[in-house]
Amino acid sequence: MNRDKIIIRTSIIGIVTNVLLSGFKAFVGLLTGSIAIILDAVNNISDALSSVITIIGTKLSGKKPDKEHPYGHGRGEYMTAMIIAAIVLYAGITSFIEAVKKIISPTTPDYPAASIVILISAVIVKLLLGTYVEKTGEKVRSDSLIASGKDALLDSVISASTIAAAAVFLIWGLSLEAWLGAIISIIIIRSGIEMLRESFSEILGERVDKEQSEGIKSTILSFPQVSGAYDLILHNYGPDTMIGSVHIEVPDTMTAYELDVLERDIAEAVIEKHGVILAGISVYSVNTRDDKAAEILDDIRRNVMSHEFILQLHGFFIDIEKKTIRFDIIIDFACPDRDSLYRHIVGDIQEKYPEYSINVTLDVDASE
Repeated sequence: MNRDKIIIRTSIIGIVTNVLLSGFKAFVGLLTGSIAIILDAVNNISDALSSVITIIGTKLSGKKPDKEHPYGHGRGEYMTAMIIAAIVLYAGITSFIEAVKKIISPTTPDYPAASIVILISAVIVKLLLGTYVEKTGEKVRSDSLIASGKDALLDSVISASTIAAAAVFLIWGLSLEAWLGAIISIIIIRSGIEMLRESFSEILGERVDKEQSEGIKSTILSFPQVSGAYDLILHNYGPDTMIGSVHIEVPDTMTAYELDVLERDIAEAVIEKHGVILAGISVYSVNTRDDKAAEILDDIRRNVMSHEFILQLHGFFIDIEKKTIRFDIIIDFACPDRDSLYRHIVGDIQEKYPEYSINVTLDVDASE
């Protein structure tokens, strides 16, 4: 079964389960006069709506690439996750308002034995559903399913809290319904904000995963002609579409034909092992015909790396005849003034090698 079908099937299971649970809880809530149970029932309806939106988002993201969207519609899933987060947040806010009203004007709940049994069953069902949906989401890399699964697990905790409040009332006669409803609402609001933050971060574009970055670079470095792999940038167009670029260091003696063959082999190996399309492979030529170049590189490397916040120096090349030196540096984002440090380093190198034209590129710390 392909990814889209798994997501849709899982979402349908979630819809059916949440609608049934919502009906049971609403009935019990009205029967007992419990605001917490009624709010829990409303939350189940929002969960069902989330699953509907997940299905719509999956259908949208599964559309084939077209002229307007040449890289497909995979990012639609991130928009879906954001909409689900907004629904959860809205449900939490409205529930909190209702809970506050009950705190101001309290009512006395009633708990028939049947209602307790139904609530205990709901806890077990939501626990199983949440685990199933979240694990499936992780398996198929669906943020929407993962969010729905976490929300369902949270619901199981909320329902368990409602049972605890019922026990307190039955044993000591102390009604905590309205206060519990407020606490439940705050938990839902917090969950919605966190889900919204995660979705927004993915849409903005996040740093390349460390394990993925190291794996791709390791594959590239497995080719004997490559002495270094740097500046790996990946653009996420959905869970199944990752397109990027990278710089590689190769000997300055390689021909255009040899480079073409090498780049094609690297691109093929990376997509086969990591599922990532390297749309661009740029080249840093490494000095191999002049011993003086190695001496100057060592000297400049010691100078540059002695500064705080310098993470890396790469892409070094010196043209002795044309009197040019070029290399790239990466400065930590934690540096208070990256531009000032960059200018200072360029000035130091220019002062030490006044006869050379110094060309230093300030790269972005985008990956490990």
